[in-house]
Amino acid sequence: MAANRPSASEGPASEGPARRRTPARRPTMKDIARRAGVSESAVSFALNGRPGVSEATRDRVRRVAEQLGWRPSTAARALSGEGSATVGLVLARPAASLGVDSFFLQLISGIQEILSDRQLGLLFQVVEDMDAECAVYRRWWAEHRVDGVLVVDPRTDDPRPGLLDGLGLPGVVIGALPDSDAGPHPVLSQVRADDAGAMASVVDRLYALGHRRIVHIAGLPSLAHTERRIRSLRIEAGRYGLAEVRSLTTDYSDTQGAAVTRRVLARAGAPTALIYDNDVMAAAGAAVTAELGLSVPGDVSVVSWEDSALCRLVRPWLTALSRDTIGFGRIAARELAALLDGGEPRTVQVPLPALIERESTGPAPGSV
Repeated sequence: MAANRPSASEGPASEGPARRRTPARRPTMKDIARRAGVSESAVSFALNGRPGVSEATRDRVRRVAEQLGWRPSTAARALSGEGSATVGLVLARPAASLGVDSFFLQLISGIQEILSDRQLGLLFQVVEDMDAECAVYRRWWAEHRVDGVLVVDPRTDDPRPGLLDGLGLPGVVIGALPDSDAGPHPVLSQVRADDAGAMASVVDRLYALGHRRIVHIAGLPSLAHTERRIRSLRIEAGRYGLAEVRSLTTDYSDTQGAAVTRRVLARAGAPTALIYDNDVMAAAGAAVTAELGLSVPGDVSVVSWEDSALCRLVRPWLTALSRDTIGFGRIAARELAALLDGGEPRTVQVPLPALIERESTGPAPGSV
């Protein structure tokens, strides 16, 4: 069944298809039987806890299964080779940041919309770190749990593309892999966001408003998009000759966003403009600014990287970069469905976010 591809308005495809490698083969009961020197029925009895084999044979079969990395299939369809009709999504982020981040809720809404149309299930798991995430992929692959995966939060030194290529597990990277990772990746498509272009548009506008002291309160330093935003800010600062511009990283939580805001505003030569990597930190930062007796935007302008209802619930309303996050999820899910239908990996660029100016930005103090 053919999958819908994103329209031209959703972004052009990249260069031609990457060369495919032969995917790794999952170990089977036949492999275990051959290695252990027993029949396949004996393997089945041993691994399923059924009588009919000695304890010595049961122990030997289990050791061999562990050595081969065999896992029981959790789906009857997988046993017949039809696939699991499920795709996976793993998040390796601090729980504190996930609880307040509107981005992922909207992204998953878009993903689920397409998966429902295709009658595909979504297997979702939150883990503590990248090693745990990679372990989940290996287990899902061995257990036939998923037919493909959606990969979020590309890292600056990311082990996941190589792992998924080696397993032959199709996936879509949401965001963009680091510029240093040129591929090719035989089973991976990418849905890229232009973080550098978005940062440039924010700095251009703040500069036009007279701001010369700008602080970017960023997210997790290990993420590829954080690195691109920081690098873009430096480039724009150099282009405009701005010496008092910098980025400070956080865990995306309102707590750290507030703490960093308090610290930078208490220093001599405090910034006149703050750029936050999500809406929650921006709202927390605006509240701290008011607590310190400063005016938004009279003394400090505030920009949120993500637009949401929260940006219109606080006072003053927050200027924000607005993108179609639900549409972002739809595109990613369509690309994964296309891979599952036998399509070639490709890269899709989503449109540049628009800067929606509201009450939290204005001319820099003394510039009027």
